[in-house]
Parts: sequence; C-alpha cells; structure tokens
Amino acid sequence: MPMKGSGPATDFEEIDRRDEGVGWIAYPDERMQRASHAFAVDGEVWVVDPVDVDGLDDLLAEFGDVAGVVTLLDRHKRDADTVANRHDVSVYVPEWMDGVAGKLDAPVERVYRELGDTGVGVHKLVDNAFWQEAALLIEDRNTLVVPESVGTASYFRAASERLGVHPMLRLIPPKKLRQFSPDRVLVGHGAGVHEDATRALETALRGSRTKSPGLYAKTLKEFVLG
Repeated sequence: MPMKGSGPATDFEEIDRRDEGVGWIAYPDERMQRASHAFAVDGEVWVVDPVDVDGLDDLLAEFGDVAGVVTLLDRHKRDADTVANRHDVSVYVPEWMDGVAGKLDAPVERVYRELGDTGVGVHKLVDNAFWQEAALLIEDRNTLVVPESVGTASYFRAASERLGVHPMLRLIPPKKLRQFSPDRVLVGHGAGVHEDATRALETALRGSRTKSPGLYAKTLKEFVLG
C-alpha cells in the first residue's frame, strides 16, 4: 500500500454523503487517505482541499454550480488550482496564511472570518513557522471541517479512538479545537465522524498525550510490516 497515490486518479471512494454535500478519497488504497469535500450553500458549491479525479465534475454537479475552492492548510495545495480553473472560480485562502497562495496557478481571494457571504466561519487553528491551518464551521449544520489537526486515517488514531490528533501535534494539540461542539466532523485524512462527534473530538483531545506512545508503536508496526 503506497503512502500517497500518484498519477491520474481514475477511481475514487465516496465518503460523507449527506443532503448538502459529499466527500471523496481519490486514491482509496493510499495510507494517507487524503479526503476532499464539497458542500452547498444556497445552491452554490464550495470545494475544500480537492484531489482531482475522473468524474469529479459530475459528482459536484449533483449539488449545484461551483462557487469557489478553499485551501485550509499551507501545504494542501493539492489540485485546488486545477479544479478552480476548470470551473472558472477562485481559490480562497485565509488572509494570514503564507506560502501556499504563491504556489497556486489560479486566481486567489483572501478570506477573513467568513467564507464569502455564506455564513460559514473561518477559524485559525495553527499559525507558526512550520504549520498554518484553518478550520471551517458550517454553523447552521454544526459541521466542523478540519484539514489536518485531527483525522480518522489509521495513523491518526490510537486503538480506542474514532478520531485522533495528528501524530506531530499530539503532545500539544490545538487549544482552539476545544471551543467547538460539532454534530459532525469532516477531516482531510479519512472519512468523517457523523455520530456523537463532540464526544469523539473531546476524547481525541483529552487523550492526545497519554495515548501517543501506543499510537506511535502501532504506526511503526504498520509501516514496517506493511
């Protein structure tokens, strides 16, 4: 199983389908389980951290016309510019996020506390020299979108966790995540959590440090033994 898929993605695994949106994993067999998301607001579709794949436009068209593409992590360029250019829209990047905007070969718009006029909140999670990350809160659906700080891919989760803090953040998880009590958490690596999501998030943050040794041992074993 490769860490990260490469080459044209011709198949994908659909995840997180609901009335107002959907997610997908473009390379279902990769360890990273890079997840992308789309959600609709007033008939317009916003695409988050996309990995492009054959058939994506048909999937997005089920929810409306694409209004914009959103990049929430400074290293999640992914295929944001490709998808944006194909739909003749901009890539939206948090105004405080450095670096990634200059790598995008597409129009870029900076966002502050709200994504356009959607009512979707943009929240700063991490901002340092090594890591810049934002989350989206779709308030009317109480859905939290977190690209990297937490995930459900195997290497994020200790044995008893449904949702886990990123291995590099487990000793000091982002404090701002504690302010949210979501009904649903969508993540950038793996399928989302749709039941009892607040408890899953609280458990992940509370056990982040103490469960780290077990997670690191499990991950090492998985990578060594394949």
